[in-house]
Amino acid sequence: MKPADPAAVRKSRIFLLLIALVFAAPMIVAGLLSWGGWQPGTKGNGEPVLPQRNFVDERLRVQLADGRFYAWRDSEPRLTLVALAGPDCATQCLATLTKMAAARVTLNRNQSRLRLLYLGAPPVNDAGDGMRNYWQLGQDVDGKLAGYRPAAPDSVSALLVESNGTVLSLYRAGFDPSGLRKDLQRVIK
Repeated sequence: MKPADPAAVRKSRIFLLLIALVFAAPMIVAGLLSWGGWQPGTKGNGEPVLPQRNFVDERLRVQLADGRFYAWRDSEPRLTLVALAGPDCATQCLATLTKMAAARVTLNRNQSRLRLLYLGAPPVNDAGDGMRNYWQLGQDVDGKLAGYRPAAPDSVSALLVESNGTVLSLYRAGFDPSGLRKDLQRVIK
């Protein structure tokens, strides 16, 4: 048997390592990007709520206008968009609430998979503007959501809550309702 040429062995090993690198490189790059916090295609308009909260586990009680308590878990899987109004909800606040309700309508056949819940003092002239046709009105009994409520007058923030009570994202006062609409269309399919 003829002894192997050391140069040929070295060349074969380098070639084998290059082939392995071609397959491993994408996994290494994906791992580094993920470790750095980048996730492809997951750019939402809302902010993540950290630490993550679950309203069922926290026993967050919301009393509706009719005296019943809001059920975070429903008979069917549906998300809840919670609107939290700042003091003196009037023109600007009502315009944002209307756009939020319109975002639900744009879900077409899937609009039944989103519930709208308004927490706080009802807007000025809420009976005359048809708000009660779209929104369930209620109060945060224990004040556990006070940190998400805007302090600026005539403003509104929102929380998107999964059907199991887990908060998916926060939309701070001044958010873009069209961005919320895009997020809803991504989440509710």
